[in-house]
Amino acid sequence: MRPASMSMAITAGLLVSAQPVLAQPADPHAGHHMHGMAMPAPASSKQLSNESATQQADPGTQTTAETELTGTDQPPGSAESPPAVHDNPAARYWDPAAMAAAAAAEMHSPTPVYSKLIVDAAELRIREGRDGYRWEGEFWAGNVDRFVVKTRGEGTRGEGLESGEVQALYAKALDPWWNLQVGVRQDIGPQPRRTWATVGLDGRARYQFDVQTALFLSDKGQLAARLEGSYDLRITQRLVFQPRAELELSAQDMPAERIGAGLSTAELDLRLRYDVRREFSPYIGINWTWAAGKTAQYARADGRDPVERSVIAGIRFWF
Repeated sequence: MRPASMSMAITAGLLVSAQPVLAQPADPHAGHHMHGMAMPAPASSKQLSNESATQQADPGTQTTAETELTGTDQPPGSAESPPAVHDNPAARYWDPAAMAAAAAAEMHSPTPVYSKLIVDAAELRIREGRDGYRWEGEFWAGNVDRFVVKTRGEGTRGEGLESGEVQALYAKALDPWWNLQVGVRQDIGPQPRRTWATVGLDGRARYQFDVQTALFLSDKGQLAARLEGSYDLRITQRLVFQPRAELELSAQDMPAERIGAGLSTAELDLRLRYDVRREFSPYIGINWTWAAGKTAQYARADGRDPVERSVIAGIRFWF
């Protein structure tokens, strides 16, 4: 055989023997599959996402370990909370109902009640002719809302009381500065002793002005009003200058009380007081009182001057 023919035969033999090796699959485990069984194709990412969505929509498809909720993952319930634990040795010896009542009393302490007596004026009036006197004060008790008793009056030395009154009021707090007062007023003294229904406002206006207003309706159908205002101007920590003004008005003539319709009287005080203590303050000052309109005519008819000027000296105290 020729050398060229021999080399071609060897090459052909090698190619024929290499065909079974090239025909084997790329998976090295493919040869381990049982003969005659087809392996399933791997699931795609789209199929996996569809299965996950199906499990979320149908909780029944999840396992028991996956659906069981614990701790704060559980939905809120309606069961009563457990009783509070009190570290109180007395609970070992006393009835639980008595201990519960005592605990409730400690949680809701009673509202305290405060009280105060204020005598704003106890003074002597020195004027032409006979000297006079005057008083004004109030007592209140309560907390935010209060029960108030007010009294005031004046007279002439040697002639007795000219006019006076006592008021019993319920004060309802409207805000930290103003109180609505409702109650009754009873006149005392030689004048006709009327009984009046009373409603008014008492409080502190802007710039620290003390203001009192009242409307009165008598048992005879008479209507009257009163407006008072004062201001404390502190010269020093103890020395205080206080101007004070008061107006009395009436809706009709009241001949028995010697009061005319409209503005009946106006009064102005200028006081200089010294706070020995905040609770005790003597004062001196000047007072002017004017009768107006028909009231002035009544005063002249009774032989009195419709205008009075007085030097005043008195004390103011509270406790």
